[in-house]
Amino acid sequence: MASDQSEQSEQSEGSTAHANPAWVLVASNRGPVSYTLRADGELEARRGGGGLVSGLSAIDSDADAVWVCAALGDGDREAVRRTEGRLDPADTGGRRVRMLGIDPGVYADAYNGVANSTLWFVHHLLYQTPLEPSFGPEFRAQWASYETYNRAFAEALADEAADGAAVLVQDYHLALVPGMLRELRPDLRIGHFSHTPWAPYAYFRMLPDDIAEQLLRGMLGADRLGFLTHRWAGAFQTCAASVLGRYDFVSYRPEGEEPHILHPRTGPNRMRTTLGVHGLGADAGFLRERAHRPDVAERMVTLREQIGRAPDGTERKTIVRVDRTELSKNIVRGLFSYRLLLAEHPEWRGRVVHVAFAYPSRQDLAVYRDYTAEVQRVAEEVNAEFGTDDWTPVVLHVRDDFARSLAAYRLADVALVNPIRDGMNLVAKEIPVLSERGAALVLSREAGAYEELGEDALVVNPYDINATAAALHEALTLPEGDRLERAKRLSAAATALPPQRWFLDQLEALQRA
Repeated sequence: MASDQSEQSEQSEGSTAHANPAWVLVASNRGPVSYTLRADGELEARRGGGGLVSGLSAIDSDADAVWVCAALGDGDREAVRRTEGRLDPADTGGRRVRMLGIDPGVYADAYNGVANSTLWFVHHLLYQTPLEPSFGPEFRAQWASYETYNRAFAEALADEAADGAAVLVQDYHLALVPGMLRELRPDLRIGHFSHTPWAPYAYFRMLPDDIAEQLLRGMLGADRLGFLTHRWAGAFQTCAASVLGRYDFVSYRPEGEEPHILHPRTGPNRMRTTLGVHGLGADAGFLRERAHRPDVAERMVTLREQIGRAPDGTERKTIVRVDRTELSKNIVRGLFSYRLLLAEHPEWRGRVVHVAFAYPSRQDLAVYRDYTAEVQRVAEEVNAEFGTDDWTPVVLHVRDDFARSLAAYRLADVALVNPIRDGMNLVAKEIPVLSERGAALVLSREAGAYEELGEDALVVNPYDINATAAALHEALTLPEGDRLERAKRLSAAATALPPQRWFLDQLEALQRA
């Protein structure tokens, strides 16, 4: 790789505004580090984790890579001011990171107004359609901010990239970046990856016609579009063919090849955008190492005390869920299903505990605050209805604690993952890896993880409380041999494409484009 880069560097000398052009670029709303401004005026850096961080670390050490992200808060914006956006490698673990100080008002409109309150709702089918959405002047102003936000990323990537560099753009926040970047730098190999589901055509068409077209055209500026499942890739292809077909956009599904879309571009040739599927898996090595540190052992002791023992002295069964309080996670219906289990199967009273971690998310939006409050209210109702002096049916925690989550994974007899709709849902993959009891998995058919895990899970319709309660009962009563064999296969499928391989597969496919 080093010799190839040296040759390319000579060819591209002077072709980019940046003195040290990058050969691999990642763009995402959130970067690998965030800053807090302390009272003494010093900045405190905190590094993040996740699939992208693990993936980027898999690139050869001699590769020149840069991560472009947005400043999310006052600490980040102060870091941008002090460093002109090119962060200190001491804060980033040695990675080159360029953080963009986008105007806070523009960022709020783009992130909350469009990305999280519109695109997220469309792809997760969350609208109550008799009342919403309504796309009027306020939305159009927010959309203009979304365009500005995307353009800032496109311009930064164009500035940082070497000739022919590979650019991997992440998620619905940056759907317009590929098209904008293509106009600025037609030499680049551009990929985009969607971490969410893709809406079916009928739902996607709720967006204003010009916005729907602009989103699709923006993404089709990429050489390659990545999705978590074949279902989401197929939904995108249907939307592109249906919305853009009249503009000579043609979809193909050649036998033995990845599907692709041919569409017009500047010049005599058509552009081909390939659609690929990369089902992000759990990082087994990291999870197993992290789950056996002392802080996790301490949390396990506390959780065991909260769970307690059945009246006959045996260990109580545990039904575990770990989620953000996203509207799509379906936590309230999960609690309703557990309540129905206790009502219809009184033999489980005192013998099972629902360990539910519902960590607040997007609390700057009223609808999310209301949902978090509803989760707490329903959990309290279940405890009031069925609880006894020595048995709390629902052990609910709403303060984020990763070590406690890992402790619950290890203790799980049943994993409940019942989202209304989810791009993947890594919890469904992580619990089978860590459960020391061979946890059974109750899984929504609307989770992306269903594509890989559905054969060995107990699959439910996320809206059907009766069926989910029945599945919980079945999971609790599975014969040990069946349960352990399922758990073994679930763990193998869950770790088939760990984050580093997931990232490198996309990069290699893009470099072949």
